Amino acid sequence: MSTFQQTPVTVLGEVWRRRQRITPSLVAVVVLSGLIMFPLETLRKRIEPVVLCAQIASAFFDTGLQMVVKEQCATATDALNPTPNEDSRQKAMSNFYMIYNMLSKFVPILPAIILARVGDLGYRKIPIVIPLVGYLVSRVVLLLVILMELPVQVMFGGVVVHGLSGGFCSYWAGIMALVSLTSTEEDRSLHMMQMELVYGIAGLIGSLVSGHLFQLYSVDFKQGTLLVSLSVFLYFVCLIYTIFIFLMPTVSPSAQERNETNGIDTPYSKNIRNILLLFAGGILYDVAVGGGMEILMTFEMKEPLNWNATQVGYGNAAGFLVFLTSFLGVMVMSRWVSDVTLIIIGMVSFAAGIYFMAFVTATYMFYLARALTLFALIPMPTIRALLSKQVNGSSYGITLISLQLTFKIASLAYTPIYTKVYQATLGWFPGFVFTLSSIITVLATIPVSMVGCRAGRADGYERIQGD
Repeated sequence: MSTFQQTPVTVLGEVWRRRQRITPSLVAVVVLSGLIMFPLETLRKRIEPVVLCAQIASAFFDTGLQMVVKEQCATATDALNPTPNEDSRQKAMSNFYMIYNMLSKFVPILPAIILARVGDLGYRKIPIVIPLVGYLVSRVVLLLVILMELPVQVMFGGVVVHGLSGGFCSYWAGIMALVSLTSTEEDRSLHMMQMELVYGIAGLIGSLVSGHLFQLYSVDFKQGTLLVSLSVFLYFVCLIYTIFIFLMPTVSPSAQERNETNGIDTPYSKNIRNILLLFAGGILYDVAVGGGMEILMTFEMKEPLNWNATQVGYGNAAGFLVFLTSFLGVMVMSRWVSDVTLIIIGMVSFAAGIYFMAFVTATYMFYLARALTLFALIPMPTIRALLSKQVNGSSYGITLISLQLTFKIASLAYTPIYTKVYQATLGWFPGFVFTLSSIITVLATIPVSMVGCRAGRADGYERIQGD
């Protein structure tokens, strides 16, 4: 059994097979106790503690930023308008997120490429460490916004620093490149999904408590101070662990690399079509998910939902719960269906849920819509796993970062488009953008289905070995 299989995730799998009830508290206990029980030397070779800790910190930050933006936008628009206007608040919030998200996706493009090349040269820690520095600085900026009552637009500076360090694009591509190098082609999809599960569990835990932590304050400290301070501290811990404690695990050559060593040619000329089709499917799905989720943050603050900090935390937790259900889906269904079929199942799940979200008018309906997206996280890690099978191990980093960068470039178009469409339809159908996401998701299944057809045709012609 490989080192990635001997994780708390395996314990959750055993709980699932025994049909025991999985609760957030059980998940937290399993993950944290599992990490504590690892021998020190084994723990030092694992990147999961960084993913776990950093994502809890990120969940704290997301809730804090969402509430600060809501409060400051409401204050600013109400000061300009004698009569409070919900539409003007929504437009102010969506305009802030449009600029913020575009900066977070445009600025990292060049730094992420450089860091990916450095990682492929053998310095696998660097594409992870440098983005963590940027995360730490940007979270400190939000803390200063709260403590010093600075305008929320100061966060644009924080997100630029975050982007110059490579951002999430470099960080997650570095994590996935590490997973690819330490797994075989046969079980790579499951290993990538396991890492996504750790990410999701951490986000679930962080989101569940973030709303309560935001509301804790005293005479000397404002709301959100404790929450964002904990986020800063956790990122600092991640940085120290990655630099001084984490040891690179032994790299297992993939079957493809073993073929190269034995002088067996791999038909990369044929794989280029699969790569292009997978990129097309991934881009379309990212547009649908990214555009819909960006608007959802603003939609939650609008009547009739009009959520407070605690409800925001629970809503974010529902989103992270999808990581758990998606992992269980991969673990169960991968025994009977192909990777391409898994991707399509995940896309259909998201298309159904986001379509239902367009008609949400109450909190319970929001959770019903989220329940329909229970497999929505399956497509991306599975697409990454399929892509890694088309290239050499020495190209994992640049291939995965190229996928992330195409997402960033696409977001420069869909972020303002989704924002303006949402603002234009506020009066008659605020959920129209979610319907748009559902349509784009259905279109994303087409190139992925073509990859499945090509694989089926290739499997139909096997070489007959001689005696």
